Amino acid sequence: MRFGYAALLLAAATMPALAQDKDKRPAKSNAEVQKEEAEAATANAPVEEREERSKGAVTVTGKRLGYTATAGTLTIRDIEGKPTASMFYTAYTLDGTKPGTKRPITYFYNGGPGSPTFWLHMGSFAPVRLQTGSPEFIRPAPYDFGPNPYTLLDKTDMVFLDAIGAGYSRPLGDAKPSDFYGTDEDADTFAKAILRYSTKFGRWNSPKFIFGESYGTLRSGALAYQLQDRGMALNGVVLLSSIMNYGYRQPGLDQVYLNYLPSYAATAWYHNRLANRPADVATVVQQAREFAVGPYMSALAKGQNISAEERDSVARRMSELTGLSPDFLIRSNLRVDLPRFQKELLRGSRQTVGRFDSRYVGVDSDAAGERPESDVSSDAISGAFIATFNDYATHTLGYKTDMPYRLSARDAKGWTWNWKHDSPLRGGGQQNNPNTAVDLAAAMRGNPYLQVLSMNGWYDMATPFFGTENDLGHMMLEPAQQRNLSFTYYPAGHMTYLNPDALVAMKRDLSAWYDRALAVARSDAPPVPPSTAAATTSGQGPN
Repeated sequence: MRFGYAALLLAAATMPALAQDKDKRPAKSNAEVQKEEAEAATANAPVEEREERSKGAVTVTGKRLGYTATAGTLTIRDIEGKPTASMFYTAYTLDGTKPGTKRPITYFYNGGPGSPTFWLHMGSFAPVRLQTGSPEFIRPAPYDFGPNPYTLLDKTDMVFLDAIGAGYSRPLGDAKPSDFYGTDEDADTFAKAILRYSTKFGRWNSPKFIFGESYGTLRSGALAYQLQDRGMALNGVVLLSSIMNYGYRQPGLDQVYLNYLPSYAATAWYHNRLANRPADVATVVQQAREFAVGPYMSALAKGQNISAEERDSVARRMSELTGLSPDFLIRSNLRVDLPRFQKELLRGSRQTVGRFDSRYVGVDSDAAGERPESDVSSDAISGAFIATFNDYATHTLGYKTDMPYRLSARDAKGWTWNWKHDSPLRGGGQQNNPNTAVDLAAAMRGNPYLQVLSMNGWYDMATPFFGTENDLGHMMLEPAQQRNLSFTYYPAGHMTYLNPDALVAMKRDLSAWYDRALAVARSDAPPVPPSTAAATTSGQGPN
């Protein structure tokens, strides 16, 4: 008791001194107070998974389909279970779908890298869609947005996923952007998200498909292999407007010029710049393919050692196919970079052509420049897609947050993409520039039921279709596996679904392809093993 009383006396004696010390502390400045308040009010992605559900209905071929739309987040965790990222998604499931269902499910994503998926979400096969014309500028608000009669909901449930750093997807805790910004890091994150969704909602026994656009196709090659390696065999992979090999884009390599030539020819055909214009675009495209892998490839391979006679002959034929003058082609060393083509084709009328869709025509302030001042095919649609998604997510899906919906992860601090890729080719090996067609090939060899559909636009200048044909044509598949690879083409650009006529055709082709993929998986007899396949069997490739 005496000790306790003494302690109280000591504390009482020192309290005035402590109070005086506290009073001596400098007052916080307004800037410090505001900084603390701002940090406390910062909007962050949720660690705990979030779901906002709403109901909708759409009529497809005369049949009314009720569905549940879920806007939510998936928490990505490391191998120890620690949360590392929150991935935003929007899912559409047919009413009556229960865990354990055998109804198909498809995971969609855009590319970039670093792009959110509102483009595919708002424009393609969800139960709702922004109405678009082709090729034209979408008028300012209000926008024509509503039920989509060409939705794939009659064939599959759908999940649209946003990459980390884009949309509402964010790193969590002490995770760094570099943990997600890279070829393999990105594929690993999407694999974890798909595995998590399948576990959470009981979809492991559902037929599973992945659907990527642009860089999303490169992601799909790696993802198909990674999912299979983790025990999830896919039924199908849809590659829309593909770029699966970044190696050929290195400066000094000639393959990129070969890849672009048929797209240049298609664009010149569309804008009526050919002296002997064929009746249809497919004809001039085939002529350009044959020239590209013949005289043009041979000419480029000779570099500066090409003879003047051969150079002039190749330039004349290139001119017939592309609408560019032989003189311009000779001065370009027979190598026409995309921005130069966009600027040169219609230079006489002071117009440029689009990159994502070369049917679009723009006007620059300087008609003498080397490249377009902007991509008219992007300018024509971006505002409508951005506004429509923001309104839909908040007021229809009910997903409300103070976080901004990032239009690109590239806009945020810390953006640096790691392009190195560990491929499964010949036992592994790191690529400095990724080519995930080899990953996809490995997945197809390991899963003889896996179906792959490559969908392409004739007027896509961002990811030229001939480059896709080249990448997929060098997967070194056996004849039996080649039967699982098919191609379709549409009179459209990079976002093929913007063209209403192309959208109708795409839905028809996808419906038939889904039916085929499911039938192959359920067939009594498995596919013929590659080792015993008939040597004369031919695939469904474009050549």
